Amino acid sequence: MTRRIWLASYPKSGNTWLRILLANLSATDAPVRINHLTSDEGIASSRQQFDYITMLESGLMHHDEVALLRPAAHISLPRLTREERDDAGDEADSQGDGARYVKTHDAYTLNPAGEPLLGGMAAAAGAVLVVRDPRDVAPSLANHNGTTVDEAIATMANADNALCAQTDLQPNQLRQTLLDWSAFNASWLDQTDLPLLLLRYEDMQADIAAVVRRLLDFGGRRESDAQIARAVAFADFEELRAQEREEGFREAPRGSFFRRGKAGGWREELTEDQVRRIERRHRAMMVRLGYAPEYD
Repeated sequence: MTRRIWLASYPKSGNTWLRILLANLSATDAPVRINHLTSDEGIASSRQQFDYITMLESGLMHHDEVALLRPAAHISLPRLTREERDDAGDEADSQGDGARYVKTHDAYTLNPAGEPLLGGMAAAAGAVLVVRDPRDVAPSLANHNGTTVDEAIATMANADNALCAQTDLQPNQLRQTLLDWSAFNASWLDQTDLPLLLLRYEDMQADIAAVVRRLLDFGGRRESDAQIARAVAFADFEELRAQEREEGFREAPRGSFFRRGKAGGWREELTEDQVRRIERRHRAMMVRLGYAPEYD
């Protein structure tokens, strides 16, 4: 059975960049096109996969009813045959041999029955938590959602924040409980079900090849230094932005997805008041993750 590794992150923290790097490990002559990546199918909240495995229409169910069945669905998916995973819309073996890294924006929470929503150790061999300075997340999230930075800061402080939680329409994915930025990261750092690898966006920018090597080693996947170097070149940020200018990116709901990709860019984008609000709300987690507050 293929080893599954959750690739968890609060939105706009570098998850997509890592997925593009992983996809380019199998590329040879040219970079993988960003719109050839799986989107809904390669995420833990895929409605298509849930409906296929449970043989139920999730759109006719309440969010909590879906949550009661999600652990069993996550546990079942890796046990399907390759053909069955194709039918379920799974990105079967697109990442090559060994571990499969599956995106999730779900915080590590329990469902109403007290079970790990993502199935715990029966569904995955481990998890990678990708984190980013919340001061850089805020302007990136604002651009992604088409909101103001102040609204993004408020969203990051909302303990009840969730994606696809509407009840008056059917979102394209299942509900994903985010919590606030600090609580999301704490949920993964403090869970004891799965081995965890912590990766920082800032370390990715400093030495992305070394971070990819850590990621692959954690999943027990072997790739040569030459393959990693080629993937890094193919996933260069300027290459990704050029592709998005040419054909757009289907994961970008508003504006550009590959906006700046700059660590510390918040110094040029946030006001002092905005920085103080972020640091006041998330100081403890920032310190825990190595992000030094600017103000006392």
